[in-house]
Amino acid sequence: MTMRFGLDIAQQRMPWDEVVSRAQFAEELGFDGAWGFDHFRPMYGEGPGETFEGMATLAALAGATSRIRLGLLVAGVTYRHPSLFAAQAVTIDHASHGRLELSFGAAWFGDEHEQLGIPFPATGERFDLLEDALEIATRLFTGDEVSYDGRVVSLRDAQMRPTPVQKPGPPIWIGGSGPRRTLPLAARFADVWHAWGSPNSLAEASQRLDELAAAAGRDPASITRASSLSLDDLDTARKHAGKWRDAGYGYLVCGWPDAGRDQVEKFVTDVLPEFTD
Repeated sequence: MTMRFGLDIAQQRMPWDEVVSRAQFAEELGFDGAWGFDHFRPMYGEGPGETFEGMATLAALAGATSRIRLGLLVAGVTYRHPSLFAAQAVTIDHASHGRLELSFGAAWFGDEHEQLGIPFPATGERFDLLEDALEIATRLFTGDEVSYDGRVVSLRDAQMRPTPVQKPGPPIWIGGSGPRRTLPLAARFADVWHAWGSPNSLAEASQRLDELAAAAGRDPASITRASSLSLDDLDTARKHAGKWRDAGYGYLVCGWPDAGRDQVEKFVTDVLPEFTD
């Protein structure tokens, strides 16, 4: 099984030019995707630090790269009105000539919301908003005039042009493994399902996703399974990548290693060919 690999560019605590340089570095090495995150403050380390807004970062990287695909792992639906998010996605898809991977998540970082004055609803309402965002994006991507009675957000005779470069729209990633809300939404909408864990710990969720997809009238094999891979030790990375491949996973997002660019290059030279040739 041939796998695809992305590189998490660890988009925080670094100046803008380094963010761009890492995305270009990932492209030069042949990674399938460059991945940022969707937060407004650093996720680790002490004190403040540079953190650039996710969708604007992807738009800028679209003009600084030419081949590599671009995404956030994952975009929180609480940060933007769903119609605005859909418009941003169409814009980035055109700016990149069809290289956007469009991710959706229910958001989780309550402190960040409180500090910045961004509403952080209860879990159930956030998942209602996630469902609305998925419905709204996929409907607006058609370019048709659409109405939608949502749980949180509704559309009335809405239309958005242009339609995306990618048809019917950018590949949709849904992150998480919650059995009650996340997996049913992934079964309906996801082109890629991303979850943290190990092949063993996610086996039950993956099987449940198969069942839900089939019940929704979709081929379960049409939903790519994705997870993440540490590059800090290359022997371990090789072993873990093999386990993910054997479990049927088709995409791994590689974390930026503590050892930096040299370690990434060694991974591409010494490990990657075993899984992509």
